Amino acid sequence: MDTQIFKPDEVTAAAALLKAGQLVAFPTETVYGLGADATNEHAVKQVYAAKGRPSDNPLIVTVTGPDMVTQYTEPLSATAKQLMQHFWPGSLTLILNLRPGTLSKAVTGGLSTAAFRNPQNQTTLNLIQAAGVPIVGPSANTSGKPSPTLAEHVYHDLKGKIAGIVDDGPAAVGVESTILDLTADVPTILRPGAVTEEDLAAVIGTVRSNHHKVGATEVPKAPGMKYKHYAPNAQVYIVDQVTDWPAALAWAQTLDGPVGAMALDDVLAANSLPANVEAFSLGQNVASASHRLFDGLRHFDLESPVKTILTQGFAATGLGAAYMNRLNKSAGQTHFQK
Repeated sequence: MDTQIFKPDEVTAAAALLKAGQLVAFPTETVYGLGADATNEHAVKQVYAAKGRPSDNPLIVTVTGPDMVTQYTEPLSATAKQLMQHFWPGSLTLILNLRPGTLSKAVTGGLSTAAFRNPQNQTTLNLIQAAGVPIVGPSANTSGKPSPTLAEHVYHDLKGKIAGIVDDGPAAVGVESTILDLTADVPTILRPGAVTEEDLAAVIGTVRSNHHKVGATEVPKAPGMKYKHYAPNAQVYIVDQVTDWPAALAWAQTLDGPVGAMALDDVLAANSLPANVEAFSLGQNVASASHRLFDGLRHFDLESPVKTILTQGFAATGLGAAYMNRLNKSAGQTHFQK
């Protein structure tokens, strides 16, 4: 299969592929998603095959707004309407109860709920509008690998497996959306993202966080709760404190072969890097670090043959909660120990 690259003004052609049951990757402000007609069970099953994704890992449904959501869900609660009004379009995914028979179990992982998102990317909103249907939108990468923040990342992983990619440049945020479960007794964050717990609480009051990894026989309500995610080929080590970097770099010098170091500019500038260590800048703060995290992991996968990557950790508060959620999964919870 040839994988076509579409410009933002070519979404009508890309939408025609979606309507024909083909797979097309699309841009969002968070990461690139892999699109298929959410109402076409055969097309949705192709998403799992293209990504190598377990079939009990539910898919996010990407929509143009609340009107499209209500075609598939039970009546929206006042809380859901309030969140949509405040955060949509944007980096917030809401898990809602479905009306029976509206979406295939291939979308929901067999659950009676589904996750909906209205992205802040006009190109993709135009794509969905042209297709006339919601589209599923898991990250457009090989399952378990770092999420794609560039069309080039998608092409590397999925060329020949999907019909097209809509290229709208780099993703602005760089980590996937916050997932909030509105079917729980208390609204519960299942995956942190750019919309923080504090942001949500300011709008709707009490919010709970539940980032546990589900058991082998449990069906996850949201992506990222059960299976290995975001992992490059190299082993990632989290360097928790800025004061740990001299020891981490001294250890890196003892290793055979090249080592990657991903950190803020001031950390890299303050430390002398051994000859076998290649630096990748995470910018000036946690916001830029979140934006560049997946790009850095993919850089070392694709352009530098490292077997070890040292990566700066942050406090898991605010946007740092999303960053550390992804980094801990990339590292398999492996931290550098002095």
